[in-house]
Amino acid sequence: MKISVVGLGYVGLANALLLSQKEEVKAYDIIDEKIDMLKKRISPLEDKEVHSFLKRKDLSIEFTKDFEDAVKFGDYLIIATPTDYDEQKNYFDTSSVENVVERILTLRNDIIILIKSTVPVGYTESLKKKYNTNNIIFSPEFLREGKALYDNLYPSRIIIGECSERAQEIANIFLENTVEKNSEVLLTHSAEAEAIKLFSNTYLALRVAYFNELDTYAEVRNLDAKQIIEGVGLDPRIGTHYNNPSFGYGGYCLPKDTKQLRANYDQVPNNIIGAIVEANTTRKDFISEQILAKNPKTVGIFRLTMKAHSDNFRYSSIQGIMKRLKAKGLNIVVFEPTLEEETFYNSKVIKDLNEFKQISDIIVSNRFEDELSDCQEKVYTRDLFGKD
Repeated sequence: MKISVVGLGYVGLANALLLSQKEEVKAYDIIDEKIDMLKKRISPLEDKEVHSFLKRKDLSIEFTKDFEDAVKFGDYLIIATPTDYDEQKNYFDTSSVENVVERILTLRNDIIILIKSTVPVGYTESLKKKYNTNNIIFSPEFLREGKALYDNLYPSRIIIGECSERAQEIANIFLENTVEKNSEVLLTHSAEAEAIKLFSNTYLALRVAYFNELDTYAEVRNLDAKQIIEGVGLDPRIGTHYNNPSFGYGGYCLPKDTKQLRANYDQVPNNIIGAIVEANTTRKDFISEQILAKNPKTVGIFRLTMKAHSDNFRYSSIQGIMKRLKAKGLNIVVFEPTLEEETFYNSKVIKDLNEFKQISDIIVSNRFEDELSDCQEKVYTRDLFGKD
């Protein structure tokens, strides 16, 4: 089977490499520098499995800067372009998806388009009506940044937003390229598939917010949050996963997906969904107040990324902490090895870790790393379990 991929962020590149094990893949991105890197088998993303796959010689994949070439190649075409949340419109900005669809349809109308970008509930059906085509299918992704290809190789489930023979064929293509080939496959209507994506990520955000609020309670009441969380987690219905307190949920997906789901609840009764969004703001406010209470003159931000072994800090919660502290007039310095700039949000970026440690009165770190062991007394973190 020939498959085209448009958009080579975490989702698009992970899918392209996954499918190139048994299918022929041609992958396109609008950023020329990214294609140049990939042609040299250099990963533009920090992802262990992506690095490993790009070194393999047995994959059938070609990277191209030619959009028309990519579109004319495939039997199927995966769209994995970004859909950021528009705070003004309170809705996903789906223009990148629509632009790609329009360009595809000017070149050919027989190709089956598979949308992997996250979209609002009901979007795919509206797109099919707008462009008078039945060849658009939504299929949600459930990937972690930094482990995107791994999560495609060992998927929790494969969901295709159409109940048809061709949908089953698409599911089988993905299934055959997984390692264990035993993942659950679910065929649903398109709006239900869109809802599955948003409700899944909103539940994860809820879990983060829950344990963060537990941790806030423990800090205010001077209790041992770790002991409480361990005891709560021993209930098998709750479990000990995804329970490590943080500065708030961040990254590319959870903040925007929770807000989009809240927007989809317009005129639908709810209490929890809106509260999940607000809880993240409350947590960042609380963390900032805890830091301010220590009366530091210079606050060091250790890593802008929220997870270990990641190079991505889009929408990381620690940036929200930073902005709050700067608004109170504190001097902020940043240690982030992935940054080439000399400043970040008008804060000095310090390249030397020892200098960073010396100049900082308090070091704020979402996750504690061994590099900070020699100045542990300076570190403020809510990392209780040493895991993401």
